[in-house]
Amino acid sequence: MSESNDDLVTNVSPNPEMRTIIARRMVLKGSAGLAALGLFGGLTGCGESDESIIGTPVSNNPAAGAPSRATALGFNAVSKSITDAVNLPSGYYATVLLRLGDPLAAGVSPYRNDGSDAAASYAQRAGDHHDGIEYFGLGADGKYSAGSSSRALLVMNHEAITPIFLHPTGPTIVNGARTAADEVLKEFYVHGVSIVEVAKQDAGGGWLYTQGSSFNRRIHTLTEMEIAGPARGTRYMITKYSKDGTKVRGTVNNCAHGYTPWGTYLACEENWAGYFRRTTATDNAKRTAKELASLARYGVSGTGRELWATVTPDTADDLYGRWNAEVRGTSTDGSDDYRHGPNTFGWNVEIDPFSPASTPKKRTAMGRFAHEGAWPAKAEAGKPIVYYMGCDSRNEYIYKYVSNKVWDPADATRGLAAGDKYLDDGKLYVAIFNADGTGNWVELAFNTGRILPSYPGYAFADQADVLVNARHAADAVGATKMDRPEWGAVDPNTGAVYMTLTNNNSTLRTLAATDAANPRHYNDARTNGTAQRGNPNGHIIRWLESTPAALGFRWDVYLFGARAGASAANVNLSGLTADNDFSSPDGLWFARNGICWVQTDDGAYTDVTNCMLLAGIPGTVGDGGPLTITNTDASGATKNVTTFVGAQPGTAKLRRFLVGPKECEITGITESPDGRALFVNIQHPGEETPAANIGNPALFSSHWPDGGNARPRSATIVIQREDGGVIGV
Repeated sequence: MSESNDDLVTNVSPNPEMRTIIARRMVLKGSAGLAALGLFGGLTGCGESDESIIGTPVSNNPAAGAPSRATALGFNAVSKSITDAVNLPSGYYATVLLRLGDPLAAGVSPYRNDGSDAAASYAQRAGDHHDGIEYFGLGADGKYSAGSSSRALLVMNHEAITPIFLHPTGPTIVNGARTAADEVLKEFYVHGVSIVEVAKQDAGGGWLYTQGSSFNRRIHTLTEMEIAGPARGTRYMITKYSKDGTKVRGTVNNCAHGYTPWGTYLACEENWAGYFRRTTATDNAKRTAKELASLARYGVSGTGRELWATVTPDTADDLYGRWNAEVRGTSTDGSDDYRHGPNTFGWNVEIDPFSPASTPKKRTAMGRFAHEGAWPAKAEAGKPIVYYMGCDSRNEYIYKYVSNKVWDPADATRGLAAGDKYLDDGKLYVAIFNADGTGNWVELAFNTGRILPSYPGYAFADQADVLVNARHAADAVGATKMDRPEWGAVDPNTGAVYMTLTNNNSTLRTLAATDAANPRHYNDARTNGTAQRGNPNGHIIRWLESTPAALGFRWDVYLFGARAGASAANVNLSGLTADNDFSSPDGLWFARNGICWVQTDDGAYTDVTNCMLLAGIPGTVGDGGPLTITNTDASGATKNVTTFVGAQPGTAKLRRFLVGPKECEITGITESPDGRALFVNIQHPGEETPAANIGNPALFSSHWPDGGNARPRSATIVIQREDGGVIGV
């Protein structure tokens, strides 16, 4: 997620900081092919036909055709690049599979990509800002097939929008209000989730999506969902739309994701708070002190990032007004307005991709915050289901959910019913990282520790209140403030959990606020000399537990982001070189063969390179050792911090694999079970194009993936080897 103006820092707690296939039109090839192709603005996707695409599934055995554990990387590092292209190693190529606006239902016209497509049509088109993505193998019987490497359902998040390119001349705003209701309706549809059937076409490995598949589905801000778990039906969830607090319309700002052992998908709601409108000058007087504390801790204030609540006249069912979080009615319980609307967002949303008529469920037992994603530990019979989660904002926390019920493999085919069993009944924990390289999980439970009605930061009333206000509960127990926790992943070989800490600034990660788990304060000056202080390049922390349900762990830092030429004493602690230096790790994912894929969402290093994808072969927690570094701030003051650093990877175990087009974020990654197709999302290329340039396509900062003078589009690409081999080795 690119850090936008709605990524508000709301943590003011005193907690310690530690704590040989050619696509139909064009191909994206490896570095050796770039000269021949020029800068190729990209390639157009296939799949504009209504014809059915059917592949041949393989065995249901999850290990069928699975790659063996990688011990070495088998490609040459890609150089840094600021071209408007996807750059890959020699021997690799990529094709565009699914772009913003591509039609998903039969009869929907091809996308014009000029802002003129009818708003209603977007209910059956791919959304914008492709993000977290998961591959669900699809068998010939239309059911989940874990080993199918030729046919699948791809489920992906559409986090946000680039408004300038969605409408003919950008969004219509007059005197601070949206005056074109259809424009806003279009924006409602392009958020959310896409479920799309895809299939490999021939022995050469080409992939297409199936327009008109009965599985294809869009879930968006208008889709009705159930509120499930402990907060269901409580006073915190009452709105005019659902007076009993059991339903809500839609999901928004879905960034990373999760999946379940029973074959469902978790769409995680990240920076949802900024979509709501709330005028504090008039609304604060109508609120209790407790309500104000909750709203402030989640950053619910301001005009609303897309001004959705300003459309007039509204519809009878408050299509637009529901984004106004002010007290507008006269009821005492909120049943005549949307004052509690923000409470119905910030959750993990479970979706069954194999049941197109099913109703998604928001799983409140897993807590409410800016969910970057939810990553499961390996499910083992007789043991709880465990998920790890990050709250994506600077100085926020890392969480863990542990089910009360233990895993029964017989539930593997029960879909959302299994979710009811495991995801509605469990314990929520938050992490404390200690200075000695250990850590512990603290349960967020009502009437435990300082999670009390008398807690001065927030007066908790019950367990539902704790879950709705999980950030306050984490404050109360002294959780460790982290440098913007984002994606997590579990190493399939060691069970270690990895999580990206994308970056922090000098205001929040001051010299005094450095600690063992967030140990750097430094200046990473841009090439023009502009200072960038704090921890602008981020790092990746990891921890190892004796069992996923354990309450203690050991931790170290797998990688520190840095420029290759940065000081090895206090910045380039991982010994990065020109072949693997990076900044702002965000996306994180383990392939079945154990390769750790790292994606970047960078603002600090973009003077040198566009965002990238790196491949690493990690060791394990404790393979390095303690290191004392000396940090220095702008005044010359210093502070020594002892941290725990993983073994330096060198270029043998960490290499740059891909560099994306201009102004994009590389985010979302998954693979076919045989490891021969890697699906990667390219989000918001050209997002920094000035609104004034919309009438002059030649001035767009990107034209990827369609090239020419086309408007840029977020898209999913499929990466394969020219020899058909396993990716990365």
